[in-house]
Amino acid sequence: MFNLVASLDHHAERRPDAEVLRCGDRRLTYRELHGRVDAVAAGLAERGVDRGDVVALLLLNCPEFLETTLAVAKLGAVFLPLNYRLAPAEWAYILGHGRARVVVSEPELAGRLDTVLDSLPELGHRVLVGGEPSGPWVGYEDLLSSGGGVPTAEVGQDHLQRLMYTSGTTSRPKGVMITHGNVLWKNAGHILEFGITAADRTLVCGPLYHCGAYDLPASAVLQAGGSVVVHRSFDAAAVVRSLHGDGITNVWLAPAMLNAVMAQPDLDSFDFSGVRFVINGGEKMPVPLIERVLAAFPWAWFADAYGLTETVSGDTFNDREHAISKLGSVGRPVQHLEVRIVDEAGSDVPAGALGEIALRGPKVFPGYWRDEAATAAAIRDGWFHTGDIGRLDEDGFLYVEDRKKDIIVSGGENIATPEVERALYEHPAILEAAVIGIAHPRWGEVPKAFVAVHPGQTLTGDDLVAFCRQRLAGFKVPAEVTFVDALPRNPSGKVLKRELRDHAGSEA
Repeated sequence: MFNLVASLDHHAERRPDAEVLRCGDRRLTYRELHGRVDAVAAGLAERGVDRGDVVALLLLNCPEFLETTLAVAKLGAVFLPLNYRLAPAEWAYILGHGRARVVVSEPELAGRLDTVLDSLPELGHRVLVGGEPSGPWVGYEDLLSSGGGVPTAEVGQDHLQRLMYTSGTTSRPKGVMITHGNVLWKNAGHILEFGITAADRTLVCGPLYHCGAYDLPASAVLQAGGSVVVHRSFDAAAVVRSLHGDGITNVWLAPAMLNAVMAQPDLDSFDFSGVRFVINGGEKMPVPLIERVLAAFPWAWFADAYGLTETVSGDTFNDREHAISKLGSVGRPVQHLEVRIVDEAGSDVPAGALGEIALRGPKVFPGYWRDEAATAAAIRDGWFHTGDIGRLDEDGFLYVEDRKKDIIVSGGENIATPEVERALYEHPAILEAAVIGIAHPRWGEVPKAFVAVHPGQTLTGDDLVAFCRQRLAGFKVPAEVTFVDALPRNPSGKVLKRELRDHAGSEA
């Protein structure tokens, strides 16, 4: 059986009293988690959730997040995690495009969600975790009271397990289709790469709506019978304490998170000797930061990684042996994954030459939800063309040199510049606008807008930022605005963002 819940059934039968999940003061054994997942699945089934239906989650990190995703898989349904940092209008688009039938949220977020849910007629049920449900909301505890007894759905490896919406090169986010087989092959690769066993315990301190936190390597650790410690949200000081005192053997940290951990003033006073490996991923890792990490954690394997939502994360890892000799590389691919560097015609380039990173293997997604054009553009001749620029050295080690020019990677989050530009163009004074990414000491990159206004119009940068805050998540709002007479364009009318980047560099 390819259903991911089969591994929970397996470990609940063989290791029922082993702790599987810890979140604050809450503890769950495999037996307890199995029972709760069974009950939630039954509760969702009573509300009409069936094979292939989409259940959305808008939650901060909590045990219920993992319980619900497993319950949804048990039914052969599909879970859709929502980024809680998005604006309500962005949630509405994703819920509508994803055709979600149920949403599970919590009081901290449900009020904002309510402002858009009435515009989504297909979304028939709202489930509240914690608090007192009212109106159309039902309590999560009501699902648990169903009693369970739902059989695990028989699914093939091509059966859809989740939809994860990611910013792309278009003005709207795209739904990445991830199958049960994608996750199982990804887990197999990570279990082999890191020697993961039931003795491993993962610290999950990034947001569970993100592949890094959910899959790198937490889902593989759970498949192997290990356990997870879940932090409700990221707090660098709490991460340091947890790495010291919670028996953690591994953790994923995006560069911005790792920077914050490394900046803790009392880092040297903690014992991290139990940590076997630290995975970094989400954006290109600055070499100076790698050097600082290696100096601070000489006993742990620092695995600089490359991966994408479309591949369930964790495609390549730099191994312990080459952490110094291949400093700055993201390593070689996991088992059952191939990596190529290709030119514009799709032909391989020589070792050391720059080109587009292309991937092939059973962990690679089958395509984008309800978007045949985007799928055809990304997957050609069986290879996923990532749009990222890199090179392979003579030993097959991958170096990521740049991201897609129209993507800004801010604190591990992807921002599609057309999304920001679309919001800018909604302002009546804007004649034309273009957005690029500029360097930021904490977030890696942040958006910068270049705008031209209609003749006779006046506008300030602060006014425009305030306008964008009403339409975009905070991390997508331009950090800087520069007014220009006109945007630079080539003869065909395309904006020359290279010139804008040069201009921004000269201003720095």
